[in-house]
Amino acid sequence: MKKSLRWGAAVAMATAATMTLASCGFSSGSGGGSSNGAQSLNLMVASYSDNTKAEWQQIIKDFEAKNSGITVNLDVESWTDINNVIKTRIQAGKQPDILNIDAFAGFAADDLLYPAKDIVSSKTLDDFQPAFSKNASIDGTQYGLPFIASARALFYNKDLFSKAGITDPPKTWAEFEADAAKLKASGATAYGMPLGSEEAQAETAIWFYGAGGGYGDAKKLTIDSAENVTGATEMQKIINDGLTEANPGSTNRTPLMNVFIQGQIGMQIGLPPIVGQIKKSNPSLNYGIAPIPTKDGSAFTLGVADHLMAFKSKTDKTSSIKKFLDYFYSADVYTKWVGAEGFLPTTKSGADAMASDETIKPFLDLLPNAKFYPSTNPNWAAAQGAIQSQIGQLGQGANPGDLLKSIQAKADGQ
Repeated sequence: MKKSLRWGAAVAMATAATMTLASCGFSSGSGGGSSNGAQSLNLMVASYSDNTKAEWQQIIKDFEAKNSGITVNLDVESWTDINNVIKTRIQAGKQPDILNIDAFAGFAADDLLYPAKDIVSSKTLDDFQPAFSKNASIDGTQYGLPFIASARALFYNKDLFSKAGITDPPKTWAEFEADAAKLKASGATAYGMPLGSEEAQAETAIWFYGAGGGYGDAKKLTIDSAENVTGATEMQKIINDGLTEANPGSTNRTPLMNVFIQGQIGMQIGLPPIVGQIKKSNPSLNYGIAPIPTKDGSAFTLGVADHLMAFKSKTDKTSSIKKFLDYFYSADVYTKWVGAEGFLPTTKSGADAMASDETIKPFLDLLPNAKFYPSTNPNWAAAQGAIQSQIGQLGQGANPGDLLKSIQAKADGQ
C-alpha cells in the first residue's frame, strides 16, 4: 500500500524515538568501497507499493550497465519499520549512503548529511521546483532532495453541479458559499470537511492558507494569527450554514472521500491518488479537478514531499552518489518511477514531461504555488496534535480566536 504523504519531519522523528529498536544491515557497511577501484553505494528506500522493489531494481540495473565502476546495494524497508531501522543503523555507525524517507531535519541537525549541492549537479539542483527546494532547506542550506510530491486540489461532482445549476467550480470563498448553498438546496451534501483526528491539520491548512495565513516557519509558529482566525471563522460559518456533512469534527478524510467517490458530495479536497481510486471504485463518476478556492481567488496548494538524502561517510563517495542521483533525476527515469507509484514529480522537467496526463495536470499546475507544513520547527508535532484534537470544536460553537489561542499555547509548550 502506498504511504499517505502527511507526516512532517518532526512527527516522523518523534515516532522513531518511541519505537523499539530493530537490527539489520547492509552487507558492505556504510564506509566501505570495493576492490579494483570500484565503489559500492548502499541505498535504503521506503516501500510505497508492491512494485517499489522491482522498480528500483530496474533503475539500478540500468545505472550499473552505464557505470561499470559503481555497484548499488538496495535495501527496501516498510514505512512501519524504516524509522526504526535507520535509527539503529545510525547508532551502529552503519547508515546507508543514500536514504529515501520523509524526514531529514533531525539528520541535518546532527551534521550527518551532505548538503544537496555536494551530491547532485547544479543542473539537477536547479531543476527542483523552488517551493520544494525551500522546504528541503534549513537556514538557507538544502539538505534534502525532493523525491516525490503530493498536492491538494478541489474535486467536484459535475452531475451534482449541473443539478444545482452551477456551471464552473468556485475560485473565491464568496463563489464557494454561493455554490455550496445551491448544492444544499438541491439536496446534496455541499462540501466534505474532515476535521477528525486522521488529518485535521490538512483541512485546516486549506482555510488558513486560503485566508493568507499559515502555520508559520522553522523558527516561529503562527497558529493564532489574524489571518488564521479569518480562516477558522470561515470554516465555522460553512459548518453553521449546514453546508458540510454532519459532525465534521469527528469525520476522517479517508471514509469521507469514499462518500465523495460514490457520488454523494458536491465538493471535497483530494489528493492525486484519488484519481486512481475513482477509476477503480466508481469509474462512471462525472467529476472535475480545480484549484482550491481562496478568499481572494489566488491559487495555492498544500504540498507534501518525501526526500532523498546522502549521509557522510569515512570514504568519500560523493562522486558516485552524484552520478547515481543525477541519473535517477533525469526526466525519463524519474517520471517513470513517479508515474508508476501514482504521485507527482518535484522537478520542473518532470512536470513538463508529465503535463500531457490530464488526470494529474491540475495538480502539476499548482506545484509552483505549494505551501508546506513547518515540519522543521521543533514545536510542529505539538501544534499538529493540538489541531487534530481541538479544531473540531469549531462545529460545537467554540470562538475561533479563543480556540486558536488555545492551540497556540499547546504549540508553545504552555
